[in-house]
Amino acid sequence: MELRQLRYFVTVAEELHFGRAAERLMIVQSAVSQQVRRLERELGADLFDRSPRHVRLTEAGERFLPEARAVLAAERRALAVAADFAASADKVLRIGTSSGMGDHLERFLMAVEKLAAPGTRIELSSAPTAVRLEQVANGMLDACFARGVEQGPEGVRLIPVWQDPLVVALPARDLLARSARIDVGMLAKTPLWLTTRRTNPPLVDLVTGICRDAGFEPMPGPSNTRLQDTLAAFAAGTRGWTVMYAAHARQLATPQVAFLPIYEPGEGGAQLALPAVLAVRAATPRPRLDLLLAACREIGAGGE
Repeated sequence: MELRQLRYFVTVAEELHFGRAAERLMIVQSAVSQQVRRLERELGADLFDRSPRHVRLTEAGERFLPEARAVLAAERRALAVAADFAASADKVLRIGTSSGMGDHLERFLMAVEKLAAPGTRIELSSAPTAVRLEQVANGMLDACFARGVEQGPEGVRLIPVWQDPLVVALPARDLLARSARIDVGMLAKTPLWLTTRRTNPPLVDLVTGICRDAGFEPMPGPSNTRLQDTLAAFAAGTRGWTVMYAAHARQLATPQVAFLPIYEPGEGGAQLALPAVLAVRAATPRPRLDLLLAACREIGAGGE
């Protein structure tokens, strides 16, 4: 029996849907199904009642679920104890970063360097949001940044730190680039180049949601290009638009691409933004938590 099998089982039990569980775990659905089947074979019992219309826990699954959660909680506690000891011994601060943080990350790191005890070393880690949050839960990370997240794993505390404004990027030669601001309804007839939902669910849901609120389905453009490739295509004059974090746009500014604030549909609509949170373990020592929050405040972030 592997810990990942228990983790996959618990996630499916919470979602009651293999597809949603795979999305939450940031892996393909076939891998989730395969590992759950292996777990069932090892236990000698079906944990789920599967049908084309629903997924439900069997009686065996209902009885096994609290035990699986207990094992995963024990894993998190053991890793947290080891991580706390290692961190206190060599003054390492391990931070999970979110894509597109731009100058926010630079300013945060400068603030930590200024506020932390001499000799403190910062290690950065990049991974999908669900993975970062789980790494905070099990003590592999001291903290991580995330956007658009409302709930974390058990034992993880999410502290709002700032609103991350969004901007629309489009070719500078596009007539819309002459606008002082962009209402999303103005983009109805322009292809949207946006990452896949699996890569960034909060951003994709926000953008597609406001398009529908404005009365249109976004015209699809390529969804598998990297942001740098998308901006290069726009710089060359390829028609399209995308949405990105303003902090990241400030780092990637180029005269051939226009970066403009994007607003919700309707008169007086607010500028689009996603809430950013600092995820820490609930048992984070107070001095370390104070340091992290002070560093966030140094870049205009909120407190607890």
